[in-house]
Amino acid sequence: MSTQTIVAAPEQSFALSVRARERLLGIASPIVLLAVWEIAARLHVIDTRFFPAPSSVIAVLIDMLRSGELISNTLVSLRRLALGALIGGVPALVLGIAMGLNRWVRAVFDPLIAATYPIPKSAILPLALLIFGLGEGSKIFMVAVGVFFPVVINSTTGVLGISSIYLDVGRNYKANRWKTFWTIALPGALPVIMSGFKLGIGIGLILIAIAEMIGAKSGLGYMIWTAWETFSVEQMYVGLFMIAIIGFVLTVALNELERLIIPWKRD
Repeated sequence: MSTQTIVAAPEQSFALSVRARERLLGIASPIVLLAVWEIAARLHVIDTRFFPAPSSVIAVLIDMLRSGELISNTLVSLRRLALGALIGGVPALVLGIAMGLNRWVRAVFDPLIAATYPIPKSAILPLALLIFGLGEGSKIFMVAVGVFFPVVINSTTGVLGISSIYLDVGRNYKANRWKTFWTIALPGALPVIMSGFKLGIGIGLILIAIAEMIGAKSGLGYMIWTAWETFSVEQMYVGLFMIAIIGFVLTVALNELERLIIPWKRD
C-alpha cells in the first residue's frame, strides 16, 4: 500500500506540473505578443494610426471603465450571449441526442440541418431584423442560431460514437427512453457535446458583435462601430480586446467545467 502511494505521488505531481506549465504558457503568450506590439509601436515599425500601442489602448480602457461605458456595454453583450446560448443550446442538445438515438428522428432532421448549416450566419441578420426588429430579439436570435448548429451536430456525433454494447446493456435492463437519455447517451456523448458548446459560444460571440454593429444602440459591437465612425481607434481596440478577453475567459471556464463534469476524460 505504501509503495503504491510512493509511486503515485510523483506521477500526480508531474501531472500537476505539466498542467501548471500549460497555464503559464497560455498566460505568457498574449503578454509576449503585446510586448512585441508595444515595442514595434514605440519604434515606429508599425503605423500607430491604425495599430496604436497597447499602453495607449489600456489608458483608454481605464478611462472607459471609470465612466462606466465599457462595463455597461459589456454586460449588455454578455446578457444577450447568455440568453442566446441558452435558447439555442438546450433544444440543440435534446434534438442532437434524439437524432443519435433514433434513426427516424435523424432521417427527418438531418437533411434540414445539412441544408441550413452552410448558410453564412451573418447573412441571416437582415432576415432577423425583418422578423424581430431592432430590439433584443434579433441579437438573441443570432446567438441562438450560432450556438444551435455546433451543439446539435456534435451531440449527434457523440451519441453515434457510443459503443453499441452500452445501449444493448440498457435494453437488457429494460431502460426506458428517459433513462437511456440520462444514463447512457448524455454521459457517453458529453466530451463531444462540450466541444460543440465551446465552438458554439465562440460563434455566438462573433455573431453578437456583428448584430450589435448594425442594429443596436448598446453592446460591444455597437461601441466598436461607433468608434469606427468617429475614427477613435483606441476605443475600437478596447472593444476588440474585451471580446478577446470574454472569449478567453469563457473558454477557460468551459474547460474547467469539462474537467469537473467529465472526470474520466484525460487531458
